[in-house]
Amino acid sequence: MPASALLEPAQVAQLADLKLRARTIVEGALSGMHRSPHHGAAIEFAEHKEYSPGDEIRHIDWKAYGKFDKYYVKRYEEETELRAYLVLDCSASMGYAGAGVSKLTYATWLAAALAWLLVRQQDQAGVVAFADSVRAFVPPRARAGHLVELLATLERVEAAGTTDLSRAIDYVSDVARRRSLVVILSDLLDGGERALPLLRGLRARHHDVVLFQVLDGDELRLPFEAEARFQGLEGGEELVADPQAIRVGYLAALQRFLDGIGQGCREGEIGYQLVDTSRRPAQVLLDFLRARQR
Repeated sequence: MPASALLEPAQVAQLADLKLRARTIVEGALSGMHRSPHHGAAIEFAEHKEYSPGDEIRHIDWKAYGKFDKYYVKRYEEETELRAYLVLDCSASMGYAGAGVSKLTYATWLAAALAWLLVRQQDQAGVVAFADSVRAFVPPRARAGHLVELLATLERVEAAGTTDLSRAIDYVSDVARRRSLVVILSDLLDGGERALPLLRGLRARHHDVVLFQVLDGDELRLPFEAEARFQGLEGGEELVADPQAIRVGYLAALQRFLDGIGQGCREGEIGYQLVDTSRRPAQVLLDFLRARQR
């Protein structure tokens, strides 16, 4: 795989626009696979449609005919396009940037790459941007020009306000009328454990749920040496501390937190990826696509 296919975050940031960044990330990821990924066939019932000439007679729902005196055909997931909701956390904590790009910028790249890939497969992609409320919503569609609208919405998001994941999940539950892929991109630093029951609630509604927990390298490793002032980006008290004195305890607490999120996702059949913003975005996407193939 050519090194240019897996650009570092700083190199991705230098590309002209979000569409080019998304395409570069996707092409880098696909170059690492033996075949192009697709959501694949499923045998789950999706919806009814009124019978029309050419439809398979074996798919007629005779119970529906007895009730409505009309012929209806059962459609299954392999006969319908995938519908995806990309749920992006744009609260103030997502604005943190250590040595590289902010968590929000990185999450936006991943969302844009996924949108580009879905549209490329002629699937439907939508975006929900949230903080303390839903700030933007672009419904999933599969029409010409839709990707332009999606990317324009992603480019406008800014990191501000507090996090209220429950509102975003409730919103997705209301608008997602049938089984969908729901991809959540968030640092989960405000009430991460409380998010798990919400995500399991989406799974209970038969949605396919994936969580990208996006964290900065500073948060994952606490690399500071000199005494520093730590301040919560979404409120809370300031703390002046010697990083070398608290590093061991901090990293242990962080690991317990991350282990809890990962374990809760596995138990709830929720796809989970911990994302370090220093990693190449195409590699993160490649890991996700390989997991989907399995």
